[in-house]
Amino acid sequence: MDLEAFLRHEEEVKQKLKRKNRPVVVMTNIIVLVFLGLFSHIIYFMVHDSKKVIANANNKRQDYYNEDIVRGNIESSDGKILAQTLTDDNGNEKRDYPYGDVFAHVVGYNEYGRSGIELTYNFDLYTSNVDIISKLKQDFKKEKNPGDTVVTTLNADLQQTAYDALGNANGAVVIIEPSTGRILAMVSKPSFDPNDIENVWEYIHTEEGQESTIMLNRATDGLYAPGSTFKIVTALEYIRENPDYRKYEYDCEGDTILYGVEISCAGNRTHGTLDLAESVAYSCNTSFATIGTGLDREKYRKTADELLFNSELPYDGEYKKSTFEINGSSDPSEIPQTAIGQGNTSITPLHNALIMCAIANGGRVKKPYIVKSIKNSNGAIVKEYKSKGSVTVMTEREADILSNMLKGVCEYGTASSYFAETEYTVAGKTGTAEFDNNGNCNSWFVGYSNVDNPDIVVSVIVEDYTSNQLSGSSVAKEIFDEYYKNR
Repeated sequence: MDLEAFLRHEEEVKQKLKRKNRPVVVMTNIIVLVFLGLFSHIIYFMVHDSKKVIANANNKRQDYYNEDIVRGNIESSDGKILAQTLTDDNGNEKRDYPYGDVFAHVVGYNEYGRSGIELTYNFDLYTSNVDIISKLKQDFKKEKNPGDTVVTTLNADLQQTAYDALGNANGAVVIIEPSTGRILAMVSKPSFDPNDIENVWEYIHTEEGQESTIMLNRATDGLYAPGSTFKIVTALEYIRENPDYRKYEYDCEGDTILYGVEISCAGNRTHGTLDLAESVAYSCNTSFATIGTGLDREKYRKTADELLFNSELPYDGEYKKSTFEINGSSDPSEIPQTAIGQGNTSITPLHNALIMCAIANGGRVKKPYIVKSIKNSNGAIVKEYKSKGSVTVMTEREADILSNMLKGVCEYGTASSYFAETEYTVAGKTGTAEFDNNGNCNSWFVGYSNVDNPDIVVSVIVEDYTSNQLSGSSVAKEIFDEYYKNR
């Protein structure tokens, strides 16, 4: 056999071996990839999901922590105790909520499945990070170690003010610091007393109480027609489609009919000739219904989606998705009501607050959060939290344009009777949204203060304004006044 034949033979053998080993190599690679995938999942679970699983109300493992650790406190950012564990002379423990029903939905309760911060941070409340000497002393005395304290971003004075401002009305309030994402207050009414959770739980499982909504956190899970607050979205889409939006002009006669749909301004008021900014300030229904019918429906849907309708919110807590149903194939008769915030559009107070945060913060929504830090029983900080990034929903220029328009609402428009004479400036939008066929309405206000360098965003929904005559603007005014009282 000559050299060339030998080399050819060797190559053939090599190729045969390669083909023979190929399934082995493939299987080996698959096993390695599966192993790496499982290993990565374990690491991700330990870092990201383990505490959530431990905190799950159905996970009985969490009950064992109670044998060695006294559940920690929950505090407001200004040092007020929102939840604590009291122990009597016989060693019996009872969870106590000093503010009763004021913080009920956001702080939650610790029995019958847990909810709110009590549930989400259950693992931290049953973790003790006291120093080793203190632990040894407690173990020697056969006493429990004190659990860590969860320090929230909530401000007790603002929470109480929002709660009181709602009075006997049902509704919700969300207050956020737009520059940081810190949630300063979250109120929902009707509420319940977590100190009496046993009787509350018994009541909602009776025939009479099963229709009750006292356990519903309206701030995050209450879906409402946005009313005229949605005109912000309609105005933004018009601005995007019409670079010459400043030339917009409309002659309001108090009512109009578009695609067979009758639209009237509040009280059949005739606004006369308006530009776009004045249409926003005076909340002219006929102007905005007319604007809506001229919009590109696909682009309208895209803008709504960019403003987080039909989308996940940048928020880690539980919430309901807001909805906007218009698309390119929608019937034109659906547009007039939709453009003024009626129709099938729905939004939560939290989401409405986030849209306002975007305008206040140059188009970016800082991811809101509700826990500031974890500290041990000696006051040493164990962990600190900050906003985890942001979502851009509009350009800085668009935010600036809308901000100027919303400032007009409070200077000479529908909210001017509340904010025109205040020492602080406010940009915002009022809204009345019908919730039945009898003309009964809910009242909205969404806005922010100190317009040039925004301090806080306030989102208010007051249910059944028609009966109680409590406006969202009046509730917001009390909150802003409290915020600036000692500043």
